[in-house]
Amino acid sequence: MMTKLNKLIQLFEQKFVAHPWHGVTLGENAPNEVKAYIEINPTDQIKYEIDKPSGHIFIDRPQKYSNIVPALYGFLPQTYCDTLVADYCMEKSGKTGIVGDADPLDIIVISERNIDRGDILVNCIPVGGFRMIDGGEADDKIIAVLKDDQAYGKMKNIDEIPSLVLDRIKHFFLTYKSNPNADGSDKKVEITDTYGKEEALKVINLSHQDYLNKYGNVNTDFADTLKALLG
Repeated sequence: MMTKLNKLIQLFEQKFVAHPWHGVTLGENAPNEVKAYIEINPTDQIKYEIDKPSGHIFIDRPQKYSNIVPALYGFLPQTYCDTLVADYCMEKSGKTGIVGDADPLDIIVISERNIDRGDILVNCIPVGGFRMIDGGEADDKIIAVLKDDQAYGKMKNIDEIPSLVLDRIKHFFLTYKSNPNADGSDKKVEITDTYGKEEALKVINLSHQDYLNKYGNVNTDFADTLKALLG
C-alpha cells in the first residue's frame, strides 16, 4: 500500500506545479532559514499578487504613485495571519481590537544583486521585522536577507542592516497607499516598532500555527486522503 501511495504522490509532484501558498513548505530549517515566494521585485510598477484559489499571479493594480518596492517582496508559504499573530501584536504594541489580516505572512528579502523577476522562490534568512498595523489588522513585515548574498548574506540580525536601507523599506510601507492630495486624516497604516531576529522567528512560528489551525497539515492530509481512496 505504501509503495502505491508513495508512487502516486510522486506522480502528482511530477505532473503538477505546487500551489505557492499551500503546496510549498516553509523549508527544512524553518524558521531560521525559510523559503519565500516573491510576487514583486524592485523594477515592477505593477502590484502583482497571488490569486489564492489558483496559485497564479495576477495584476492587483498598477502602482498609483511614485513608490516602488525597494527589495524583493512576497510571502511565506503555509503561513496565515490570524488569532495568534494578532494576539502577539496586541501584547507587544499595547493596542487592543487588533485582528489578523487573513493573508500569508509578508516578507521582504534584501539582496545586493538586481533580481528583475517575480513568481520565484528564494531561500532567505529572517533577521527582523516591522510590527505593522493596517486599518486595525496585524500586517507584520518580516525582513530577511537572501541566502549566500555577497553583501547581506552573512548578516544575522536587523541591527546589522544599514539604517538607510531599513528607512527606505519603512517609508515604502508607510506611504505606498497614501494619497498625496490628502490631509493625512486618511492614514490607517502604522509601524509601532522594529524588532530583531528573535521576534521575527516568533511571528513566523505563530503564523505557521495559525495556518495549521485554519487549513491543517496539507501534506499529511493529502497523503491520508489518497491512502483512504486506495483502500
